[in-house]
Amino acid sequence: MKPLLSILALFIFLSACKTNEMKTIGSIERVDPALDAIISANAQPEIIAEGFEWSEGPLWLEEIKTLIFSDVPKNIIHQWSEQKGLSVYLTPSGYTSSVPRGGEMGSNGLTLTPDGKLVLCQHGDRRVAVMNAPVNDPKPDFTTISDNIDGKKLSSPNDAVVRSNGDVFFTDPPYGLPKQAEDPTKETPYNGVYKASGGKTILLVDSLTRPNGIAFLPGEKTFIVANSDSDKAIWYAFDLNENDSVTNARIFYDATAEAKKEKGLPDGFKVDKKGNIYASGPGGLWIFNAEGKVLGKIKIPEATSNCALSADEKTLYLTADMYVIRVRLRE
Repeated sequence: MKPLLSILALFIFLSACKTNEMKTIGSIERVDPALDAIISANAQPEIIAEGFEWSEGPLWLEEIKTLIFSDVPKNIIHQWSEQKGLSVYLTPSGYTSSVPRGGEMGSNGLTLTPDGKLVLCQHGDRRVAVMNAPVNDPKPDFTTISDNIDGKKLSSPNDAVVRSNGDVFFTDPPYGLPKQAEDPTKETPYNGVYKASGGKTILLVDSLTRPNGIAFLPGEKTFIVANSDSDKAIWYAFDLNENDSVTNARIFYDATAEAKKEKGLPDGFKVDKKGNIYASGPGGLWIFNAEGKVLGKIKIPEATSNCALSADEKTLYLTADMYVIRVRLRE
């Protein structure tokens, strides 16, 4: 009997392991040997959740060991953890009015304040807001950080990064308006990049056609903005002087040629502590060093919108259309 029981136990164990295996998607393209120090040789993109209309804004919450992300058209933020799987985290996430409206009305980019409060780019409410509830007990109760520039309504804040002093830098393309750039309710004649600080909103950049993802390089003296325009699929870099005026605007990397051939555009991205940049773009997710050299790509067959790093920077999470994907970077 004992050998039979041992065989049965082994069968159950192997069956459980098989059930827990994640589906894989895409591949990793190694352009430069330096990528080996970032992504281990046996890494594979794994699908950890699927079935969304347009997944965006992934954010790792170390406090509760959970990934949260927006489904923009559905006006929902979902949460996923290894232990509990997938569930709804917050709804409504980006449009809190009861008046029906079209367009992509949910939250988009998500980030945290220095003291751990959730900051949301809310398409439907046309603002950047902070959730008043703690992240471990979310509630749709928000305080506005910014909703206008010189009395003109913002269009649909898309992505944001919070500086260590609490200032919020964010982008405002028209994607959340029902008719986007042609929407009659659009009030600004440009698509801006802004800073919100001390209750004031300041225009930093008005020259980009579709400003989208935004992040600082280490030191917070340079920020990068992704331009989601198929005719100008470019990541731009900007320096800040001592009074936060923008100087030395320049092209960080131009992927316009690739955008003509592959799905996706420069969109959301993150920067690790060493200055490596993980940027959604044509064909999947691009990995650059701080100087703009391409180290490699995570090739994904669907348009990739954004990414997030775990607190220890050993795991990367991607949002790509209907999927949420995990890549284990380093052991």
